Amino acid sequence: MANPSFDVVSKVDRQEVDNALNQAAKELSQRYDFRGTGTSIAWAGEEAITITSETEERCTAAIDVFREKLVRRDISLKAFDVGEPAVSGKTYKVTGSLVQGITKEKGKEISKVIRDEGPKGIQAQIQDDQLRVTGKKKDELQAVISLLKGQDFGIALQFTNYR
Repeated sequence: MANPSFDVVSKVDRQEVDNALNQAAKELSQRYDFRGTGTSIAWAGEEAITITSETEERCTAAIDVFREKLVRRDISLKAFDVGEPAVSGKTYKVTGSLVQGITKEKGKEISKVIRDEGPKGIQAQIQDDQLRVTGKKKDELQAVISLLKGQDFGIALQFTNYR
């Protein structure tokens, strides 16, 4: 029988993000404090979201509304990276991107934490944009999951394929 294992991934459910974006767009169109400010939120590609407004304050408030909708849909705020505001005439534009996948550097950082602070006999392998953690006992793997949940790596982590 194979050793128990699980995968550490950083993925975002695009449909849930789309639902949060649609809810935020609806709220921006209906709220009194956003009327007449030209504030809008829309997809700007596969992994990017653009927020535009006539004032910087309304643009920041629209970002907060979108973040609130993400939290309500159980999407980590670490998965949404807000870019720098760009001013074009009278319009403020902020482009944010969805952060998905574990980079090689983050994978090495996570595996180092597992090696240094986790139970002995646990192995972590980097596989493309995810990390496979293998051990002899399921209890040790659960301890590793608890350890990783307590750490801040700057990205949203999910634990899948627990066997």
